Amino acid sequence: MVTLSPRATDDSIEQLAKMPDCARGLDWITKNVPWVTDQQVRLTEIPAPEFNEARRGEFLKTLFEATGWQVRIDKTGNVIAERPGTDAKSVILLVAHLDTVFPASVDVRVKRDANRLSAPGIADNGAGLAALVGLARALSESRIRTTKTIVLAGDVGEEGEGNLRGIRALVENYGSRLAAVIAIDGASIEHITTQGIASQRVEITIAGAGGHSWSDFGAPNPITALARAIVKFSAVNVPDNPRSSFNFGVIEGGTSVNSIPASASVKVDLRSEQEAQVKIMETALRDAVDTGIKEEMSAARVNNDPLKVSVRSLGSRPAGKLPDDSPLLDTFRNVDAFLGNRSRLERSSTDANIPLSLGIPAVSVGGGGKGGGSHTLTEWYDASGRETGLKRLFLTTVALAGVQP
Repeated sequence: MVTLSPRATDDSIEQLAKMPDCARGLDWITKNVPWVTDQQVRLTEIPAPEFNEARRGEFLKTLFEATGWQVRIDKTGNVIAERPGTDAKSVILLVAHLDTVFPASVDVRVKRDANRLSAPGIADNGAGLAALVGLARALSESRIRTTKTIVLAGDVGEEGEGNLRGIRALVENYGSRLAAVIAIDGASIEHITTQGIASQRVEITIAGAGGHSWSDFGAPNPITALARAIVKFSAVNVPDNPRSSFNFGVIEGGTSVNSIPASASVKVDLRSEQEAQVKIMETALRDAVDTGIKEEMSAARVNNDPLKVSVRSLGSRPAGKLPDDSPLLDTFRNVDAFLGNRSRLERSSTDANIPLSLGIPAVSVGGGGKGGGSHTLTEWYDASGRETGLKRLFLTTVALAGVQP
């Protein structure tokens, strides 16, 4: 694996910003924030549910191509734009995920109210994708030459059951050439995510014989057994240290109101700062399901076939942490100091999890502006502060990539 040179942190960001090429890129950002926001709206209004990001990816490809970058779409569906440096064996990778948590049926048309834009996915990750496009254009307009190759990618599979398949493919492809990875996720520039929390997502299905609600009353009911299991697990003590969480996100089962269902399933998300705690919670979840089934069978009024359970993995995210003395983190802090931006360190589950788990320097940051209501139909975005977010990404990328005279 290549390493970041000390120059990435020791150079004065102020001197870097005054260099003619760099100043030209920063000036383009100052004058073109509205254009970046327009691209955000266009990207957001193309539905991109998990496993169906192709249309949005094709549009992102056209935006990248218009900047003069070398662009391709890989077999996973990632849209990859490259700007070669003098050292092809050293790469700075910036990614923003294409997918959203919303199905294709959701209305993603953007509504405007003064500076406020509202639409599902407008901030997560419309803001990140727009920042990626703005960065591509600013770097092209600057005509700056770098030592390291800069790669920008709109990747697939970050949300839901995508299991980070996009970033996994990118890290596998670039491998030892990666000097640093920056995931642009959402809007806020008040944080730098340096720790990836571990997660496990599973689907639990309980199956039985089913039957008629009247004539077969008293037969074991998979939905009732599942409900018992959920109540049991919800009473489990989840620690604050390491911080951990769980969520029952989707419940399905049954065919009609007057039929005892033949099966019922639930999708569960388990998270923790420590992978060991995720395994503890998964064991407790399985125990709760077993207890729920036993209680339902004990309560059955008629003799029937036993309920059966199956567990399917929907994805697993590894944990990882960036060292506090990392040149990547120092570069962001120096840029923040120059721009007058105050940021704190955060922990989350993002595309940065994969490189961090492999010891590759990585962070996740916002693209600029303000946003809220993530993963809801009332999601919103305000471009106020976008200029600072774009300049933050531009200066950090150039500092890490190294400027050629």
